[in-house]
Amino acid sequence: MKRPSYHHGDLANGLTMAATELAREGGPEAVVLREAARKVGVSATAAYRHFASHSDLVHSVKGLASEQLAERMRTELEASTPLADPAQEALRRLYALGVGYLRFAMSEPGLFRTAFCRPSAEPTPIPDDFDMRTVLPYQMLVDTIEDLARTAALPAHRRPNAEVFAWSAVHGLSILLLDGPLARCTPEEQQQAIDATLSGVAAGLTCP
Repeated sequence: MKRPSYHHGDLANGLTMAATELAREGGPEAVVLREAARKVGVSATAAYRHFASHSDLVHSVKGLASEQLAERMRTELEASTPLADPAQEALRRLYALGVGYLRFAMSEPGLFRTAFCRPSAEPTPIPDDFDMRTVLPYQMLVDTIEDLARTAALPAHRRPNAEVFAWSAVHGLSILLLDGPLARCTPEEQQQAIDATLSGVAAGLTCP
């Protein structure tokens, strides 16, 4: 079979897509540059011209996984009808974002784990100028929290780090559902945990 030919940019994208499929099947540990190169039909030498290290490839896959997570969150936002009341609309969006986040984690555990991993073999320090707002799912949450704050449903004294509180609760639940004791629960029990957590986040944010 004739191997595909790639332009300079196409090969980097092709390797990223192949590595993303590896992550989908086996999480960040499955992301191996040589295997990604084999999948797209090029030599490891050619692959290393685009990704100098394993960490570089994982970083690229992390970005794509984060985008897919954000897309799932958008899908949930669009699945229910917007509400006329601004405060209730912000809470609807907050709930939908949480549901999208959790459903992505449960349906795409490999990509979810990869989106938030740090390569242990080649730890990359987080840059001093790193801005969390560049993480798209986080920015979607911040925008919703800001909308909630503008309605006064979110008291001013609860605004600082409100997005961290909400994100921590939902992300922690995701881990419990994937790798913790909640993974052994029935779907009905898991849904009860999801409803309780998301309702608790909303109640905590809007409590006087």
